[in-house]
Amino acid sequence: MQGSLRNLAGRVWWYPHDEDHDNIQGGVAVIADDSGSVLVDAGNSPAVARRIRAEIEAAGLPAPRRLIYTHHHWDHVWGACAWPDVEVIGHRAGARILEAEARRPWGHRYLREEAAADPRLGPSFRARARAMASWDRFAVVPPHTKFDDALTLPGGIEVRHVGGRHAEDSTVVAVPDSGVLLLGDCFYPPPYHLRQPGDTYDGELIRSLLDEGRFGRFDWYVDSHHQPRTGQEVRELLATLGG
Repeated sequence: MQGSLRNLAGRVWWYPHDEDHDNIQGGVAVIADDSGSVLVDAGNSPAVARRIRAEIEAAGLPAPRRLIYTHHHWDHVWGACAWPDVEVIGHRAGARILEAEARRPWGHRYLREEAAADPRLGPSFRARARAMASWDRFAVVPPHTKFDDALTLPGGIEVRHVGGRHAEDSTVVAVPDSGVLLLGDCFYPPPYHLRQPGDTYDGELIRSLLDEGRFGRFDWYVDSHHQPRTGQEVRELLATLGG
């Protein structure tokens, strides 16, 4: 399903996830700034990135200058090569992984071979094949700027490493003046091919995200594969996990 860019709150705009989970397309945020907007995640393909670029232009938002990865998983980074003129920012652990990913011979044949060798990769690799109608000029883009714990960007955007079981480099992005905390997939269970019976959302991490003394207070908590949630909705989610 093709989404559309909408204003979430303040200067934060949101391009939603694809509700067909087989497509594995997470949401992408645009933080508008007169000195150059900031993207949070790149989409799962250059095609999605180009759609988002067109919507940014149609909305009259400043062209992106920076791109922050919430983590290294393909559906968050494969669109980056469609943004050749932006500074890509990511956690150092994810940068190491993406440097190795960039050397792999990506293409439909390679995806078929890898899925045949490890069937648990099938859902992810089939989704990659669907996302990539063309491999022309495709490249995995490791971060240009790496950080370890936290980073504050111009305009007061706060980037913080939180880790977790979904990805060791999971990062959240706070936009305090808009009351938005962008979460990526940080509290999700491990990826499908690494998941064990009983794995579910990380209640301890969710609880820490709600800690106003640690992270601040936000009106919106936005994870990548769900509609944006209010703080109350996140607390209700935590309660279902026994938190």
